[in-house]
Amino acid sequence: MTTGPDFTFEENLTARGALHIAGVDEVGRGPLAGPVTAAAVILDPQNIPDGLNDSKALTKRRLAILEPLIMDCAQVSIAHASVEEIDEINILQASHLAMMRAVDGLDRVDHALIDGNKIPHDLKCPATSVIKGDGRSLSIAAASIVAKVCRDRIMVELAQQYPGYGWETNAGYGSKSHISALQNLGVTPHHRRSFKPVHNML
Repeated sequence: MTTGPDFTFEENLTARGALHIAGVDEVGRGPLAGPVTAAAVILDPQNIPDGLNDSKALTKRRLAILEPLIMDCAQVSIAHASVEEIDEINILQASHLAMMRAVDGLDRVDHALIDGNKIPHDLKCPATSVIKGDGRSLSIAAASIVAKVCRDRIMVELAQQYPGYGWETNAGYGSKSHISALQNLGVTPHHRRSFKPVHNML
């Protein structure tokens, strides 16, 4: 039997004296277009929305309900790394850059819980990496929800500027229709030129 995320990581850190604990996650490492987006979220232990989970396990309707609840009751910082930065420093380093910017956007962080197995360099606070953390830590789950909803909105806006690529539904991922549009309509300024399907068309 599988269980969803809980507050154990945060409670253990609180017991060791950390009061401001940020869950940090990013979305958008795999798409062919658009930025990578990260969120850092400090939950209020007395006011945690019900149903927080890995954003990939939630429906769009549930995400739309939870995101404003998180924004209302938690400390939230959202940051991005641009397509240009992704192409210049690679997607892993760009993801870490977005995470670092998200943490920097919070007033005070005593400890960060980072989704994944690597901790970004130059974080302003101690940090712990948590593999599959968006399904294990409520703070990281909240960050995954906020980051996904924010990035999806960005891709919907970009889809209005560059119709035909289906970004409003594929969020920039390399779906068959997206690849077909690349072949028919060409590469836009929002495509990641260092990613093979795009690079091969240049």
